[in-house]
Amino acid sequence: MNENLFASFITPTLIGLPIVLLIIIFPNLLFPSPSRLVNNPVRLTANITAGHLLIHLIGGATLVLISISPPTAILTFIILVLLTILEFAVALIQAYVFTLLVSLYLHDNT
Repeated sequence: MNENLFASFITPTLIGLPIVLLIIIFPNLLFPSPSRLVNNPVRLTANITAGHLLIHLIGGATLVLISISPPTAILTFIILVLLTILEFAVALIQAYVFTLLVSLYLHDNT
């Protein structure tokens, strides 16, 4: 098979990626429209999960730091509160994006 056949699908950002990631990414490049149906919900889920995980980790660190260093625990708690406010803002944006995607997908299917 001709090696240059699929060369146009490999962008400069993909050069140097491990072969396992290229195998996962390549179908998305070949079939962009159907892959949107999978990629966008996965991205939304990853963004939501990442924020919750970060809050959980910083909250656990705050609890550990209370007995070790109270001033550091207070600073970590302030960071935790600010991160929680940011997480609420991100949740609103994610809800808007999710609603927009659902309406677009429903409009395409009807």
